Amino acid sequence: MENVTIDVVSDVVCPWCYLGKKRLEKAIDAVAGDVNVNVTFRPYQLNPDLPAAGLDHKKHLAEKLGGSEAVDRAHGMLTNLGHEDGIDFNFDAIALSPNTLDAHRLLRWAMIEGPDVQSRVSQALFKAYFEDGKNVGDRNVLLDIAGAAGMDRAVVCALFSANADIESVKQEIGMAREMGVTGVPCFIIDNKYAVMGAQTVDVLASALREVAALKKAEAAAEA
Repeated sequence: MENVTIDVVSDVVCPWCYLGKKRLEKAIDAVAGDVNVNVTFRPYQLNPDLPAAGLDHKKHLAEKLGGSEAVDRAHGMLTNLGHEDGIDFNFDAIALSPNTLDAHRLLRWAMIEGPDVQSRVSQALFKAYFEDGKNVGDRNVLLDIAGAAGMDRAVVCALFSANADIESVKQEIGMAREMGVTGVPCFIIDNKYAVMGAQTVDVLASALREVAALKKAEAAAEA
């Protein structure tokens, strides 16, 4: 069985990233037994200049998308897509568009504790924002998520207070942009191949199988 890595470049307030995460999980299940997939979530900020306190969500989106009617259309489409992938989008519950830097710092620390911990934190962040309407820019919300995922709440609190990894996360986001990532989600497979957008389960599963086949062929040629 070939081992394949995926770096998922995403933002926790991107609904397409939530869809992409769910579809990737289904794709990984589809190739289980043929391909062993290791997933790491990497940071990206769609709105890095948002204030720490956030902005009014509906007003902010209306300004970005060209009015409230455009927002309603987008939310309606996403709600329908979410149902297909097991996501209960509740856009009416979202009051704020937060700055996500602290959320990405938390994901970075979760990664250090292991992929399972990071996966739990990632899922909890998406659910908290898109289904429960929580402010994922609020450190108390982030601490609750960390604790529920098995992280040491006191340690995470101390890391936040010490301003740990702020520059590291910003640098990683900058590296993604330098690599040509202009939208998310972006799935980087084995540090060589990029799949852009919330692709279907079939597309993601096919990409995983193709990369695994290429690795197998390369290994055979070198033997």
